[in-house]
Amino acid sequence: MPYDKLSELPDSVKNSLPKHAQEIYKEAYNNAWDQYSSPKNRRDKSSQEETAHKVAWSTVKKTYEKEGDKWVKKKEPKKS
Repeated sequence: MPYDKLSELPDSVKNSLPKHAQEIYKEAYNNAWDQYSSPKNRRDKSSQEETAHKVAWSTVKKTYEKEGDKWVKKKEPKKS
């Protein structure tokens, strides 16, 4: 089920990700929920919810990385 507020996110997301990353997660999850509503749109036999969570985490990992036990924003590569 899509999330309306950050407070509705799973504890594993709320307790580990910074607010901006939570916002990314929520938007990615909600978009994936709609996009993968039909089983024929999914690559494997994952449920709609499992697929949406996978997409959301993948999207967060494009901008954030784990340093130790904290999620931090990735540093932009230096321009030459």
